[in-house]
Amino acid sequence: GRIATRKNPKVDLARWLALLTLLADGYFLLIAGMEFIQTRHELLIAVGAVSLRLDGIALLLAAVVLALGTLVTLFSGPAVARDSGRETYFALLTAMIGTIIGLGAADDLFNLWVWFEAMALCSYVLVAFYRNEAAALEAGVKYLVQSALGTVLVLLAIGLVFANTGSVDLDEIRIAAQPSGLMLAAGALFIIGFGVKAALVPLHTWLPDAHSQAPSGISAMLSGVVIEAGLVAMLRALGALHLVTVSWGALLLGFAAVNMLVGNLMALRQTQVKRLLAYSSLSHMGYILLGVGAGAVIGSEYSAAGGFFHILTHAMMKGLAFLAAGALLYSLHQAVGNHDPLVVDDLNGASRKYPLTAFAFSVAVLGLGGLPPLAGFMSKWQIFVGGFQTGSAWIMALVVFAALNSVLSLGYYAPLVNRLYRCQPVRIVEQGKPIPVLMSLPMLILSLGVVVLGIWPSLADWLTGPAAQSLLMLFGG
Repeated sequence: GRIATRKNPKVDLARWLALLTLLADGYFLLIAGMEFIQTRHELLIAVGAVSLRLDGIALLLAAVVLALGTLVTLFSGPAVARDSGRETYFALLTAMIGTIIGLGAADDLFNLWVWFEAMALCSYVLVAFYRNEAAALEAGVKYLVQSALGTVLVLLAIGLVFANTGSVDLDEIRIAAQPSGLMLAAGALFIIGFGVKAALVPLHTWLPDAHSQAPSGISAMLSGVVIEAGLVAMLRALGALHLVTVSWGALLLGFAAVNMLVGNLMALRQTQVKRLLAYSSLSHMGYILLGVGAGAVIGSEYSAAGGFFHILTHAMMKGLAFLAAGALLYSLHQAVGNHDPLVVDDLNGASRKYPLTAFAFSVAVLGLGGLPPLAGFMSKWQIFVGGFQTGSAWIMALVVFAALNSVLSLGYYAPLVNRLYRCQPVRIVEQGKPIPVLMSLPMLILSLGVVVLGIWPSLADWLTGPAAQSLLMLFGG
């Protein structure tokens, strides 16, 4: 996204208020999460008509969105410091994080829909943050229209479920839902409606425009947690309908194959860095679907844990990649004015002037490509091993297909690193201004996280294990 030129000192107050709010949320989540981990009893909180249930899936999603959201908030201070409306930016970013936490813990279909719609509205305004630019406004409108269509379909599905079961409570639906044409239709509507936000192919067309036109911090959130939140909402709804058909997990595995292939093929064609990263998110959603789909179909806890581990590692790596790209864009804009979009040629020789940013970007994309000893390798490895452990021929075939796609992805990740280190700096890079410390710090933290989880993946077991167990319970395990 563009970096504007108007300065307003209120940005510090807005940013620090947002950070304090997120840190307070993190403290309460830590207390609740530790109680859940120790007792393995789901925590239920009801305030009026709003009911929240903290299980393994809700805990993982909340931890991921709070961690990445806090780093994005810190990064965004310098990035939007001179933009008008940045107080709104931080308020909406904080609100979006809150809606994702609520979505993950929703205990009934109606509140799930409300949180889903609130997340969509917050993210729409943030995607169209540079509303004076036609491309950003167009991306925002496309995102809004497709999201609105998805929410309407989800609401229609909820109506069908309520008409057949007399309830919107997920536990009651899980008992009352029986096979019928209307319930199958409701499940299909849930897949399409939530699938728009989860970027399932061919419902993904909003994604490349939204990612490329949004501020880089928001691009990190869209790829790192928003599309994953759409998947969690889908899993909640389909889990409540698990008695209707055993095919929901098989459909997820089908989308996994399509997402991996289409995402990689489209990424290979891109010359804009943020669009390339956006399309690669499609393929990584495919890896996640492979893990959770195998868990839903076969009851493989190890595969499901691998899928949730990849939600965590993808948020770190893709968030890091977008922040590094945003830092380069910021530095180049400060030197030469408007510089949108960031293209792959702008990476040439950037390591000589921006060694930390180049290192962070390299760690991110090589981890996304699945190279050891980085976190992306370990989460993919767990998914692949879990798939082979199922003993299912077609799941093992999908694992082989996924491994080939992982190799294919190096065809667009590796050249980016090559440009950073082996090419001569282009003139625009030589003219670039220094990157502020508050933008570098989140990149350093994420880089260390990607390396540490690659070496000690068991550090994430306390999050991924309970999430996998919750998934198996959703689908009758």
